[in-house]
Amino acid sequence: MNAKATTQYDERAAVTGTDEKAVSGGKSIKSVYVYEAPVRIWHWINVLAITTLCITGYFIGSPLPTMPGEATNVFVMGYIRAAHFIAGYVMAIGLVVRAYWAVVGNHHARELFTIPIFSSAYWGEVWAMFKWYHFLSQRPNRYVGHNPLARLAMFGLFLTTAVFMICTGFAMYGEGAQMGSWAERAFGWVIPLMGQSQDVHTWHHMGMWLIIFFILMHVYAAVREDIMGRQSVISTMVSGYRTFKD
Repeated sequence: MNAKATTQYDERAAVTGTDEKAVSGGKSIKSVYVYEAPVRIWHWINVLAITTLCITGYFIGSPLPTMPGEATNVFVMGYIRAAHFIAGYVMAIGLVVRAYWAVVGNHHARELFTIPIFSSAYWGEVWAMFKWYHFLSQRPNRYVGHNPLARLAMFGLFLTTAVFMICTGFAMYGEGAQMGSWAERAFGWVIPLMGQSQDVHTWHHMGMWLIIFFILMHVYAAVREDIMGRQSVISTMVSGYRTFKD
């Protein structure tokens, strides 16, 4: 292409906004459908439920100062506890539905519940991602679903802690609902197993901080991967598609 033709091409591109030369020379992006709609819906509902549980749980453990006026007119802690209970139900029911979808959904839906602990290749990939997150390698490997380190964290930190929080939470809920309630019959065994009621309260509160720690690490890793990695993370949980950049 001579100089005159090049000038005319550049002018046309500036006016029309089309630039075939730039497009042909740009990096290609490939997309793979990973997370089905039920998984994505569960994820964002779970975000809302856990956020509500952490905020209300903190105030239940460290109550607000005494409010002025009659207790019948000021029901702040009552509303906080009610929000906590509702969010707890949402989280528990959501986890049951999520477990069901792990059975009927695609194989990526099962990654939250399974870890290939006997695979040496898996642990090699865990180490590779550990180095990536600690700035010891230049580029991460490509993973369609959760990367191996994220999968380990999701199972070891999130899932196990979530089950623990649901069991201890409903055990305390059943204690308040009195003997014979469904929560007391289903989870009443938790309190004597852990010692006494106050022990359950203490461990439940510590579990909240472990969940908060996981959330901070999860958000950091997701944002970092979107910026520095070669694949999408946050947008994948919105659209369901994982995009890979050459």
